[in-house]
Amino acid sequence: MKKFKKVMSLLLVAAMIALVGCSNSNDSAQAGTTDNAAGTETAGDASAAEEDAPAQAADGEVFKIGAIGPSTGSAAVYGLAVQNGADLAIKEINEAGGINGTLIEYNFQDDECDNEKSVNAYNTLKDWGMQMLVGTTTSGCCIAVAAESANDNLFQITPSGSSVDIINNNDNVYQVCFTDPNQGVGAAQYIGENAVAQKVAVIYDSSDVYSSGIYEKFVQEAANQSFEIVSAEAFTADNKTDFSVQLQKAKDAGAELVFLPIYYTEASLILTQANAMDFAPKFFGCDGLDGILNVENFDTALAEGVMLLTPFAADAEDEATQSFVSAYVAAYGDTPNQFAADAYDAVYILKAAIEKSGAAPSDSVSDLCEKLKGAMGEITVDGLTGEAMSWDTDGAVNKAPKAMEIVNGNYSLIQ
Repeated sequence: MKKFKKVMSLLLVAAMIALVGCSNSNDSAQAGTTDNAAGTETAGDASAAEEDAPAQAADGEVFKIGAIGPSTGSAAVYGLAVQNGADLAIKEINEAGGINGTLIEYNFQDDECDNEKSVNAYNTLKDWGMQMLVGTTTSGCCIAVAAESANDNLFQITPSGSSVDIINNNDNVYQVCFTDPNQGVGAAQYIGENAVAQKVAVIYDSSDVYSSGIYEKFVQEAANQSFEIVSAEAFTADNKTDFSVQLQKAKDAGAELVFLPIYYTEASLILTQANAMDFAPKFFGCDGLDGILNVENFDTALAEGVMLLTPFAADAEDEATQSFVSAYVAAYGDTPNQFAADAYDAVYILKAAIEKSGAAPSDSVSDLCEKLKGAMGEITVDGLTGEAMSWDTDGAVNKAPKAMEIVNGNYSLIQ
């Protein structure tokens, strides 16, 4: 593990789940205090946001932060976590007096993990007066929205959109999560350096930018490792319920481990179908698997021993994590996943950049963006998902990953 951590630290100096992409149909600031204080309330639309806006500063101005993600549909586990994680951070900041004395108004929009609806949500937030965007949650949607925010020169930080296409040629967009390529490299290195398996199969979604991006880099790095890829089978968004063919090929090839650079919904089906055919390899994934324990009607016992790379573990023993988990459970009645932690960090990153730049709510959207871009190259942030996080000029984050294993129905950090 020491060797792995050293390798990963060097590799991920340019940034390395949770985001995460979406099955694309249309498809410091320290982590802060964790008092669950009453501040701004999450709004489902612009009018609701205005009705529930926090008490304004003396000059009547607020920072308006928008957020976008799927709070309904198959990827809702991700979007709701982002919605709540950002909401909790904003409540804390407002309770503490805001950012340089200015409070935050927050508006979250549901995009149902659909590109067109995500752009519509972005336009709704613009009409509301959004100055900064936390989002979007999923990669496919984030690529679509990043094109719009780049045209508007509006500052965008995505908690979990992990595709490099989000930040490529978009100098207004920054990531909190690991990028897809580095997740693939990191997964291959972990399996090889820790001798997890000698024969590895891969099942991936060739129609999805998140999955295919991780897969490509995994294969490239596997050539430098001690294990062999014995089977690599794809599926698409139009055919993602029956995985019997892919699993049979992996089984026939003698795979000891199946790498799943996919999302939790499809992964739950794969684990269920593998069990039905008496195929019991080790399963290994990236941040897209975070959420598999919450799939409705899924036998979570089948997920025992599943491994994944992710920057956050709710059972970590550090004070910041435990305070965050306690506040999150009290506020929303659920244990936070990495997407909640990424969104929480995203808000505190915005706070740090605003404080560093001296930006004010009276600044135009474009002027505010320019100030924040300048600050992002100068700040470091200790958050829940990484210590001393910093950002390259291309918007990629620098931080180290953590390896998790599902044990007794919980995500446990591998020491």
